[in-house]
Amino acid sequence: MKEQIRSALLQNYSEPVRDSLWGHIYLTRELSSIIESSSFMRLHRIMQLGPTLRVYPGATHTRASHSIGVYHLARRLIIHLAEEGADEWLTVEGVKSFLCAALLHDLGHFPYTHSLKELPLKEHEALTGDLILTEEMKSLVGKAGADPYFTAAIVAEDRSSEPHGELLFYRKLLSGSLDPDKLDYLSRDARYCGVPYGAQDVDFILSRLHPNKERGADIDSRGISGIESLLFSKYLMYRAVYWHKTVRAATAMVKKAILGGLKSQSFSPDELYNLDDQGLFAISGRLSSSLKNLVDSVRNGRLYSAVIEIPFDENAHRELSDLTLRAEAEAGIAEELGSKDSIIIDIPENISFESGLFVRDENLLFSESTSAFKKDLIDRFVKSLRIVRVFIEPGFEREYPALHEKILQICKKWLKL
Repeated sequence: MKEQIRSALLQNYSEPVRDSLWGHIYLTRELSSIIESSSFMRLHRIMQLGPTLRVYPGATHTRASHSIGVYHLARRLIIHLAEEGADEWLTVEGVKSFLCAALLHDLGHFPYTHSLKELPLKEHEALTGDLILTEEMKSLVGKAGADPYFTAAIVAEDRSSEPHGELLFYRKLLSGSLDPDKLDYLSRDARYCGVPYGAQDVDFILSRLHPNKERGADIDSRGISGIESLLFSKYLMYRAVYWHKTVRAATAMVKKAILGGLKSQSFSPDELYNLDDQGLFAISGRLSSSLKNLVDSVRNGRLYSAVIEIPFDENAHRELSDLTLRAEAEAGIAEELGSKDSIIIDIPENISFESGLFVRDENLLFSESTSAFKKDLIDRFVKSLRIVRVFIEPGFEREYPALHEKILQICKKWLKL
């Protein structure tokens, strides 16, 4: 490893942070100042998994601990790749910008996990880029030896639509198929939920990576099993944790309420940026009573119940992926039932299990390699996870048991079954 890169990665990391997953994580004094900033402190007030604690009470870890973990793995990754030859195209400023980008990659993340995803808002990566270039963060990143503009461009694609060279390399590492973000959140979320599915053999996975200037990192065939483990872990975590129907119910309720608030102009998109979990609940006080009741119900543990669960069908349900059309269908079902605000349709977004990695010694993409993860297997994974659910206000069926069959028939009509 070239001496200047070695110095940038190994010297002056004297400030320890004790992490429950990775043990001691070391930062420079300048990086330590970043995690003490007000912008970063907001991440301590955003739970990583939001309503998941309803199912797994231990899931109270935060975006801050995850972000520090991603930085830790990013540093380990870049040290390994530099030793494997990436130091030929790395610069000291670029390396430090990459570490800052890893530490700050979730700086603009929305509160309450992914409840605001799919809403007509800026992507959280774009918000992160904006915040990095806002004082005090811009100065702190500069003092850490990084270029704030380059750091923002690593995280936010809108800041450089055609990346090349060192920027492309860092983007592929931070937001690729095998990135420190995924390695941390799968392991961390599994640890705090108390499930065994997400734990990864990080040491082995890193050891099988080789730098590529255009692709970020390639693997060799010995590393295929590690990637298969990661992909299967992702599948199991989505099945058991991230898309558990109780989590989906709470997320859908908050999403419906916030979407309604945006449409009624109870608040503007700008007012939703940079909130923490409590701030999101506070702003819900501006909503109409019916929408506010949705948020209050989530806070008080009174979640909607699933009355229909069917596999997503691209032909039948494509239109319902549009939130406006979905709201119209919800209103139509509710009207036929004679209950104004009792229905929520939940459709999980598309998800990918394609690795995109290149297996160096087989000279093939991962999906074409000797891995068992072929297209038909991946398709079955996705199909088993993407479940369309119709949630109904708790107690509605118990109060109107004679309407149970009618509920099913009305929902089936709107869902084109």
